[in-house]
Amino acid sequence: MVKSKTTITFYGGVNEIGGNKILIQDRETKVLFDFGLSYAAKKRFYSPPFLSPRSEKSLQELGILPKIKGAYKFDEEPCAIDAVFISHAHMDHSAYLSFIKREIPVYCGETTKIILQALSEIRRADLEFNVEGIEFQTFRTGNKIRVGNIEVEPVHVDHSVPGAYGFIIHTSNGGIVYTGDFRRHGAKHEMTEDFVKKAEKAEPEAVITEATNMTGAHVSSEDEVKGKLNEIVGQANGIVLADFASTDVDRLNSFYSAAKSHERCLAVSLKQAYLMEALQEDKHLTIPRLSDDSILVFRKSKRVRDKWENALIEKYPDKVKSASEVSKQQCKTVLAL
Repeated sequence: MVKSKTTITFYGGVNEIGGNKILIQDRETKVLFDFGLSYAAKKRFYSPPFLSPRSEKSLQELGILPKIKGAYKFDEEPCAIDAVFISHAHMDHSAYLSFIKREIPVYCGETTKIILQALSEIRRADLEFNVEGIEFQTFRTGNKIRVGNIEVEPVHVDHSVPGAYGFIIHTSNGGIVYTGDFRRHGAKHEMTEDFVKKAEKAEPEAVITEATNMTGAHVSSEDEVKGKLNEIVGQANGIVLADFASTDVDRLNSFYSAAKSHERCLAVSLKQAYLMEALQEDKHLTIPRLSDDSILVFRKSKRVRDKWENALIEKYPDKVKSASEVSKQQCKTVLAL
């Protein structure tokens, strides 16, 4: 009897940062792990917002979108992918879900689903970053998902976006560990340690990982960052400007804590506010409410607003401030750009 063959094919994430697209096949079962945007490949041909892709097929012809038979909604091939698992909501791991056939189930953490749907709603209409019609199936640590001959065990990890997971993948040829993105210096580093222990216990045949800091470079812990922010805000006489990713909830909480400690308000953008509001759905997540006295929402001058912007302004009329209003209370504000 010939032993079945499990194969791993990399369609992205090799010799680049992010852009992960990994196909694991066990006999007739095909499962994709992450389906992210390759920034390096896209940058060679496009420069958004001035020059953006106009068709899905052009992305494939330029080699930005890999040729995977039966995967895309724009091809006429019958569906040939059984499932997609997304490790976390960063665009270099999830953005090209836009092109996946809608009959393919997409598995992700509950928080990742919330973030992807919220970002899809507030981003400019585009070929990319659109998850409308996707059949999301959510999981949490402890779940085991069987897809044909493959069983996937998600385990939480700490990362700069909430709801990040690594995967222990059980195949007929043994275990495979896919780490996704993780860190050991964040606010919830114990989550990463949970994953490492479970991955070790699985005695995998292969480990798939990527990293930007494997050489021992010093990375400040979130506690160190929080301490520095508290010191800077405490010494400032005027407005404090903050710049961080909208999905980085730990950094948001650090800025919020520093602002509140020094009797300031953290003023966030409408987009940040919309995401914060959406994430309230996840009861496991600690995040400031827009109704909090130490939170304001900064609205830029704009002639025409989207429906989601108007809805947010109408819901929190006393919270949303213009540039002139923020200007009058600069010494009491931390403004997130």
